[in-house]
Amino acid sequence: MDGCKYVDLVNLVCIIHFKDYPSYSFYTLSMMQTFQESLIAAGAGISLVDSVVAASKLSNKPPIGFALVRPPGHHAIPKGPMGFCVFGNLAVAARHVQRVHGLKKVFIIDFDVHHGNGTSDAFYDDPDVFFLSTHQDGSYPGTGKIGEIGHGRGEGTTLNLPLPGGSGDTAMRRVFEEIIVPSAQRYDAHVLDPLASLQFTTNTYHMLASNIKQLATELCKGRCVFFLEGGYNLQSLSYSVADSFQAFLDEPSLGIKFDDPAILYEEPLEKVRQAIQRVKHIHTL
Repeated sequence: MDGCKYVDLVNLVCIIHFKDYPSYSFYTLSMMQTFQESLIAAGAGISLVDSVVAASKLSNKPPIGFALVRPPGHHAIPKGPMGFCVFGNLAVAARHVQRVHGLKKVFIIDFDVHHGNGTSDAFYDDPDVFFLSTHQDGSYPGTGKIGEIGHGRGEGTTLNLPLPGGSGDTAMRRVFEEIIVPSAQRYDAHVLDPLASLQFTTNTYHMLASNIKQLATELCKGRCVFFLEGGYNLQSLSYSVADSFQAFLDEPSLGIKFDDPAILYEEPLEKVRQAIQRVKHIHTL
């Protein structure tokens, strides 16, 4: 569907206050305010990218950007809303930074528990946007298989790593070191993304935020923007976001105050190792 027609359709649906959108967006309800709020969420991402790029021209250490917006965007597809997402906030911002600021390459890391199918679809045949997703294997919406690597000129610039249930801090450290870092170093990037949960603790998010920040400093003059996507437990979500800001400020994790080690169980590290090896083989890492 044409982008302008899609925006007009969403506006119409919200005006007449449909209870649901069509069947392909089963998990996306609309209200009178939905259209305006969705525009604000997408626009906030654009404004944030503009601010970070402008700051990077004045300093080699620009501030980290974090779009704390709702509704989220990474499930929204060209045909319509999906999975609580209306517009592809991150996809819109990524294309904006290319067309307006002339930053050709964009590197996106999505570590939500669910695969960001909408963001993936938007850039599936684009060689200038590398989309890397870690997500729980078998979770909604059922996309993001290891063999999905892009199409045409974009073949090789989509990397999916479905993780077994129970993967946590140790698994993500391995994924970051063995998959994310070499992928970003080989691609050479400009903008990064994230948020969600498997058996991730507050400390997991601090580790990811800190490492992504460092990676952006090394590869793209510190230009780094985070987008809030999933998160359905408001308490754990607030802890994870707060600890991400701790990492941005080079402060230690507060995970020891928030996390309960008693609820954790042994991670399926052998399955994680096997998944990592498959991805390494497919993408020659």
